[in-house]
Amino acid sequence: QLHLAESGGGSVQAGGSLRLSCAAAGNNYKSDSVAWFRQTPGKQREAVAAIPLDAHDSYYTDSVKGRFTVSRDIPKNVVYLQMDSVEVGDTGMYFCATDGPEWSYLTRFGLKARLFHTWGQGIQVTVSS
Repeated sequence: QLHLAESGGGSVQAGGSLRLSCAAAGNNYKSDSVAWFRQTPGKQREAVAAIPLDAHDSYYTDSVKGRFTVSRDIPKNVVYLQMDSVEVGDTGMYFCATDGPEWSYLTRFGLKARLFHTWGQGIQVTVSS
């Protein structure tokens, strides 16, 4: 059974950088894509970034475009989220998720949390001003 584990979170000042990692264990990534979601208290999880299995494409929500970069190391079974020029609004619990629809479906209909069936436990990112 596939398990995901996030790491790399923590506290950072606005303008700084963090790199989150999502490591797969127990099996290889099965899904066509891996997504990063962010959740803040009282709000639903929103997709922040995503990448297909072969990394030929990527997705970013508007608020992080130009600041975040999603990448994957296929042999190591790890997906990264490089967060640069972080802002206070980036604060939240970050989850990686996989085992969802194909990339073509996601880019056409949007990345909804309910579409993904395997999740990491989440990791906190706190950005201070």
